[in-house]
Amino acid sequence: MRWKVKPLPDSEVTEKLATDLSIDTKLASILAQRGIRSFDEAKHFFRPSLENLHDPFLMKDMKKAVARIEKAIETEEKILVYGDYDVDGTTAVSLMYSYLKETYPNIATYIPDRYKEGYGVSYQGIDFADDNDFTLIIALDCGIKAIDKVAYATEKGVDFIICDHHKPGEKIPNAIAVLNPKRVDCSYPYKELCGCGVGFKLIQALAQRKGKTIETLIPYLDLVVTAIAADIVPMTGENRVLAHYGLQVINSNPRAGIKALISSLSTKIITTSHVVFTIAPRINAAGRIKHGTYAVELLTADTSETATEMAAAIEQFNIDRKELDKKITEAALYQIEDNNETDTFTTVVYNENWHKGVIGIVASRLIETYYRPTLVFTKSGDKLAASARSVKGFDVYNALEACSEYIEQFGGHKYAAGLTLLPENYENFKWKFEEVVKNTIDKELLIPEVTIDTELEFLDITPKFFRILQQMAPFGPQNMRPIFKSSSVRDNGYGKQVGEDKTHLKLTVFQGVSKNSFGAIGFGLGNKIDTVQNTFEIVYQLEENTWNGNTSIQLQIKDLK
Repeated sequence: MRWKVKPLPDSEVTEKLATDLSIDTKLASILAQRGIRSFDEAKHFFRPSLENLHDPFLMKDMKKAVARIEKAIETEEKILVYGDYDVDGTTAVSLMYSYLKETYPNIATYIPDRYKEGYGVSYQGIDFADDNDFTLIIALDCGIKAIDKVAYATEKGVDFIICDHHKPGEKIPNAIAVLNPKRVDCSYPYKELCGCGVGFKLIQALAQRKGKTIETLIPYLDLVVTAIAADIVPMTGENRVLAHYGLQVINSNPRAGIKALISSLSTKIITTSHVVFTIAPRINAAGRIKHGTYAVELLTADTSETATEMAAAIEQFNIDRKELDKKITEAALYQIEDNNETDTFTTVVYNENWHKGVIGIVASRLIETYYRPTLVFTKSGDKLAASARSVKGFDVYNALEACSEYIEQFGGHKYAAGLTLLPENYENFKWKFEEVVKNTIDKELLIPEVTIDTELEFLDITPKFFRILQQMAPFGPQNMRPIFKSSSVRDNGYGKQVGEDKTHLKLTVFQGVSKNSFGAIGFGLGNKIDTVQNTFEIVYQLEENTWNGNTSIQLQIKDLK
């Protein structure tokens, strides 16, 4: 693993910030690295306020969207809330449906089938709307590229409002309204909302028109924070405000569906990490294994009985997903060795029987073993479909573009993409993708990197320091949980390998002659037990550990040498 220390910010800025906020200079330095350079900026950061949310009507087409929904309600039209089958899509559909349903009965939801319809707006979905007399579709987390589909719907007398956050193409669909802060012609101040976030701005605008305050919408924010955390959008600006209040809802009064999903957690406080590792995979499992509609039914459940029942079904989908993912990962690793491809610049594997719903997860798993751009293919109809994942710093979307002569269709972004190709083009594509990556990747990027915020002495780690660090949450992209480095560290001699197969490392560490020692855990670092016999350096995060009723600060070690 490569260790990369972030450059230190200007010392004058750091010292002034430390004085103004009465905090440690190390903490001030971390804030300055994140673009927080004044007392006012720090106040907005540490005390997120609903007053800092922008007026939803600043978003292009918002007035048109609101007017069309109001007209539909007035004339008693049937409204179909349509969204993708992932976490962002299903939470957005649940948000819009539950908000409108409170005052309007003629409304239903539609999630496309991952296998029969694929991603985004489908012709089948439009036919369903037409056959069942829906005259307005509100599409969430998809639709920005659905130019032909929207035209098809218009011919059938079905109107579209699109709420999306994906990068638009050169043409925008000819819908009644297209809400997307990433539109070139949209001057909305914050560009990084997720699909559910854009949906929230629409309900904020609808509520505003009725004279309702933003506070009345707080109960919906448990859905919004779930989407923000799962969709890995920057934890800055409006996302930070929405996530902050969303976590408060999850911790105090979550909707029945989310309450059922977190009921098994023993932790006192739910954080974005719990959302990412507990709530999101289960919501996703519905669309991967069975159908995304299950997730919407769970998230819109009226009673705890219904929610508990739905959560149990979804838990089973998640267990099935884990088993599939483990089995396919093992088969893929075998295939790499069998093909003598352990030393190539890319991983490209294929089996026609692999489950399409988990190939994206398998691609991420393979990167844990062979750290390089990875594609996992399976059979989909008469074509091959793949999920692509990349390594930090390498644009896999551009690499796929360079192989487009062999590809039927592809889409995605820098680190994750999907594509289809004809079976007869697989070998040529595989060879070309290897060539493109080999010739364009900086070889350093093939070694995992950990980015260090600052170096710490153990004496710096006080309860006050840790308390302020905790207040920097919610964590996420562009505001990750800080990573520290400490040198000349020793173990107290009782360090040991733990876990079923001794893969983890458990230590008690101290520095110099200080009596200040900390418990430490290094997941997946059991093979480094010999490194801790003498002094060593560690890279770690600070966390709270509760054991037998006692709570202490623990070091979660990322690497040591």
